[in-house]
Amino acid sequence: MKRGISVLLSLCVVVTAAYFTASKWAIRHETIMFKDPTRDERPVAVDVAVRFDKEMQADAGMIKLPVAILNHGNTVKFTEYSFLANVFAARGYLTISIQNDLPSDGPMVTKVGEIYVGRLPQYQRGITNIKFAIEEMKKRLPNADYSKLTMVGHSNGGDIAMYFAKQYPDEIKKVVTLDNLRVPFMTDGRFKILSFRSHDSQFKPDPGVVPDAEECEKAGITVVNTNFQHNDMRDTGPEKAKDSIQAMLDKFLADTDSDVAAVDTRNAPPKILEPGPVSLYVPVEKRQTFTDKVKKSLSLTKTETKKDPSITN
Repeated sequence: MKRGISVLLSLCVVVTAAYFTASKWAIRHETIMFKDPTRDERPVAVDVAVRFDKEMQADAGMIKLPVAILNHGNTVKFTEYSFLANVFAARGYLTISIQNDLPSDGPMVTKVGEIYVGRLPQYQRGITNIKFAIEEMKKRLPNADYSKLTMVGHSNGGDIAMYFAKQYPDEIKKVVTLDNLRVPFMTDGRFKILSFRSHDSQFKPDPGVVPDAEECEKAGITVVNTNFQHNDMRDTGPEKAKDSIQAMLDKFLADTDSDVAAVDTRNAPPKILEPGPVSLYVPVEKRQTFTDKVKKSLSLTKTETKKDPSITN
């Protein structure tokens, strides 16, 4: 029986992986550079991921896009979490990944005895970046719900996400963290929390960060204990880890977002080419079809991505 369940779970992960690989054709990614005049023109880069059809409906004033803010781990680039951004985008979210750290900021250090072991300045800077990026994105994509945010983050970025939720709970829809280590979870049940935990002796959460099972049950917190390493939870991680996280994250969104459904592009073009709530789109010139793109993708030779140095927290 246990073997049958394991096979079923494996099949679910395979199907989910195939879905997200295909669905990327319906998702637009764009990197934008903003400069904050209140901080000596500090550059704040963001990577935007959004479903084509949902963006068109939002531009037409028909819907408001839910918003997810994605925060990277220490020393990791904001563009290295596309496997997460694509899950949210496929579910209809406007996903905004923000570069919180700059080389000029200096290294992050641990100060035993201080609150959050001395990381509070990084969290406060992250909040300032998030607030600034949101105001800039309102000018570019105004038809999104910036009043209720889904905060997401890996490692130090997960701590930024949780700290933001503590400071602005009325602006939070839900929180998703991947192995945050310093900022304790909120346990008042005001919003759902999903947290993936690594099995890594080098990265252990501080005492009191992760509530016990009974408290999680009362507060609506889902803790997923994995066998993955801390640094596996980004684009350079193994496919098995990313596929598993994608599958669980998609299920969490399906259970908590009753009004937002994922697009299925495995056997059909993106929805923007179909009649429905959005007017039928007729291209003025010949464009690559979804099938052509898939064939081209399958014909490309895969190359291994070299792993970056481990991140520290």
